[in-house]
Amino acid sequence: MPPEPAPTPGRRAVSPLDHRLEAVTGHGIDTLWAHRDRGVLDEPHAHLVDRHRELTKAQTGVTFYLRLLNRLSSGEFDVDGALLTRIDRTVDQLEDATDARDAAAEKVIAALEPVEAATAASVPGSKPLSTDDQAALLAIAGGAKLYEHLLTARMSVTTASGTRIPHAKLRRLEDAGLAVRDTGHPVHAGQPVALTDAGRAALSAARRAPTAQAPKLPARPGASPSTSPQRR
Repeated sequence: MPPEPAPTPGRRAVSPLDHRLEAVTGHGIDTLWAHRDRGVLDEPHAHLVDRHRELTKAQTGVTFYLRLLNRLSSGEFDVDGALLTRIDRTVDQLEDATDARDAAAEKVIAALEPVEAATAASVPGSKPLSTDDQAALLAIAGGAKLYEHLLTARMSVTTASGTRIPHAKLRRLEDAGLAVRDTGHPVHAGQPVALTDAGRAALSAARRAPTAQAPKLPARPGASPSTSPQRR
């Protein structure tokens, strides 16, 4: 059997809490990390990004040992005592990595909740977002620019994810105070579009709110008459 590889840093791991950071800050994770490196974040946001980096590192360990375990059990190697020993060791390492990941996630939540509360409190009485507005704000949060086509003069927003947002939609978001564009740049070259504090708060509140009621389960056989269908 080949020697056991060591975890190596690769692409940034995606954590289950990424969307909450993006919603409450109005920026993508990569942008937040870049802001942290340049020292432009305030103390609560800097602390949040630091904890998120720890979570990402811990998530990388979970992914590594999970993939290693999948490879060891794929049938690539002869089943013998050495393989079984290595599988047992990998399972133990995966458990340790999972515990470390869960502990890091708790630290992120502890740093995230005050930021979410402060953001939500900054815009009391805001109206709930529609599904379309929520999707548009989430796309803008990852980075977006407003462009004017040189030939047709039509304008639209292009986001970092490739989503296109109609100019009319952007104007409605601007009128609602949820988005703002940097008019210091020429529109044919692209005007950066970002969320306002109100936009970030509204998006954060929408991401936390329940979107559907729990489905009703059919009555089980033998249920009481009060919960079973009536016979005609």
